[in-house]
Amino acid sequence: MSRILVTDLDGTLLGGDLADRGRLRDALARHPEVTVVFATGRGRSSIRDVLRDPLVPAPRWIIADVGATVLDGADLSTVEPLQEQLRAGWPGPDRVRAALRRFPGLGYQRGVVQDGRCSYHLAPEHLTAGLTEAVEALGCGWTYSADRYFDVLPPAASKGGALRALAAKQGWPDEEILVAGDSLNDLSLFRLGTHGVIVAGAEPALLAATAGDPLIHRAHRRGAGGILAALRALGWVTPAHVHAPAPAHLPAQVHAPAHLPAHAPAAHRHSLVIGYHRPPMRWTAGSWQPPTSPNGILPTLTSAFGDGLPGVWVTALPGEHPEAGRVPPAGPPLSLVPLSTAEWTGYFHHACKEILWPALMSEPDRSVFDDRAWAEYRTVNARFAERIGALAAPGATVWLHDYNLWLVPGLLRTARPDLRTGLFHHTPFPPPDIFAALPVAAELRTSLAHLDWAGFHTATFAEHFRHTLAGLPRLPRIQVRPLGVDRPAIEALVRTRTPPPRSTAGHLVLAVERLDYAKAPVQKVDAVARLLAQRPDLRGRLTFRLVCPPPEPGLTAFDSTRALLERRVAEVNEAWQEADWRPVDYLPRSLSFAEVVDEYLAADVLWVTSLQDGMNLTAKEFIAAQAALPSPRRASGPGVLVLSRHAGAAAELGDAALLTDPRSPADLTTVLAEALALGPAERGARMHRLAALLGHERPADWAARIVHAIRRPGPAA
Repeated sequence: MSRILVTDLDGTLLGGDLADRGRLRDALARHPEVTVVFATGRGRSSIRDVLRDPLVPAPRWIIADVGATVLDGADLSTVEPLQEQLRAGWPGPDRVRAALRRFPGLGYQRGVVQDGRCSYHLAPEHLTAGLTEAVEALGCGWTYSADRYFDVLPPAASKGGALRALAAKQGWPDEEILVAGDSLNDLSLFRLGTHGVIVAGAEPALLAATAGDPLIHRAHRRGAGGILAALRALGWVTPAHVHAPAPAHLPAQVHAPAHLPAHAPAAHRHSLVIGYHRPPMRWTAGSWQPPTSPNGILPTLTSAFGDGLPGVWVTALPGEHPEAGRVPPAGPPLSLVPLSTAEWTGYFHHACKEILWPALMSEPDRSVFDDRAWAEYRTVNARFAERIGALAAPGATVWLHDYNLWLVPGLLRTARPDLRTGLFHHTPFPPPDIFAALPVAAELRTSLAHLDWAGFHTATFAEHFRHTLAGLPRLPRIQVRPLGVDRPAIEALVRTRTPPPRSTAGHLVLAVERLDYAKAPVQKVDAVARLLAQRPDLRGRLTFRLVCPPPEPGLTAFDSTRALLERRVAEVNEAWQEADWRPVDYLPRSLSFAEVVDEYLAADVLWVTSLQDGMNLTAKEFIAAQAALPSPRRASGPGVLVLSRHAGAAAELGDAALLTDPRSPADLTTVLAEALALGPAERGARMHRLAALLGHERPADWAARIVHAIRRPGPAA
């Protein structure tokens, strides 16, 4: 059964010493059945900053703005119609501020982004009956806390009211909810009749208002330490050294993650073992959730297993979660390699993203080598090699994916020389001189030379690999096998959507990418500014929509890029915006794939500006979506693909797209202007060529052909 932890942030979840915060995070990671809900006075933009903190557990739901806002923790989207209910009767900030202007003790919090509320500073002596009567005359509610903060809210809004509505929607019983807080604006949470914990150092008025309630635990530790004590007292979490017994009836396709023997029983040995550090689903809110897009390696491998590909998928399970026994029976057969939070951080956040990723992106100056992180990389690769070797039948095929497992081939060759091992690089492979500059280049070359087969999206990356291993006594077969997208799935989705008509008076330029310096997001914003300076006629008519979700919490390699991007977005919008228009529409969150398709259909231009990219399936998804639209629904002509010359997709699509060089500011601006100027006839001709070049190979068939290529000895075909 799910348990629900609802916690205030400042002074509560974010309070206490760092060791307690780390212990609470790890305890929640070990117990994913505990769903985390934030209940805070912060607004959405401030919560984004909190989520960058690696000690903050990921929330499933967020009650924000003192209960006036409810957000989905997965993407920070608004939860409707729940939020609409909570804001019913809200007169709006202008009316509230005008009505309360006559009270001199109120100081409006101008530096706080407010949504559905008005927040003031107020000394205790100014909290008068006249003030509260004026608020009530507006039909509003209010809270006062810490002898300083006065919040005016919609009449139905409060942290407790929002939680009661969310609990009703989700079906949470009171006895499965624990609320945690430290100030008087948390009081509405403690009046719901659920379990509660007031952390040490809390506001005395909160303690007084809840005195005698047997359901409320008064902790002796501050912040996170107090929350953890309450969770343990309820029996919802166990100390790190105590492990719950394994479920008695694990699904047949799931291999228990801990301490496999060196050689698994014959019944558990497989002719094919896939190795990829990411699982095909993510554990969210007590259940496994599928990826948002039908394209990419995760859904490709899932589809391949669904089409009858035999074998098992070895993947990482970071954070000491016990969810191995809850993998859906209908999903791919998985074997989960458990990694502690520290191991995952050293391996993925630091070794993969701070040592190797800059080299792959041909940005070697960004690489930061750390001996401890590299030791974790070795450890995790050894754990994967051990698990793969234990599960592989004699003579089995092993298919590895990406740079995250570069040391596995050498380890397997020593332990299991009977196996045939292939590796597909979804990322670019760097030029030999950049690879050679890595402090661990010799170690990696030795391991990669033990592959039987290596695959790449483009001939350029394959040649880089070939030259990197030149001179070694043993070389793998090398093939170019570019991955496509699931066109039938995209076409079926397009048929269910109603694309908005393109405005003849405006242009929508779209980019959909994760936050990464390699995607050149800042360069695009700068190019928009240059274009507006050069083309006054585009002011008020050009919108650049940047859908750019942040990386997973705790991954800091892209923090400087994010800070610079947010600053440039603000500067460009401030410089050029007009009353009802701003040039950059920045969406730092994930969209569902249906929402992404809607954006593809609405866009006049898809702008892909990768400094390096193994393939870029976004470009291919855009083509598939645009080509699926019947001609009468796109009278102004289809959208235009502006594609980086450095993306793998450019090798396939060529000049049917408008090719651009993101390393040249002038070229970025010029090619975007050219795309906006194309007429309907040329738009149609280009999209027709792109659709033909895209082809119709199913990703599952691509996977099956690669498995066959790894198994088949002899020269590359």
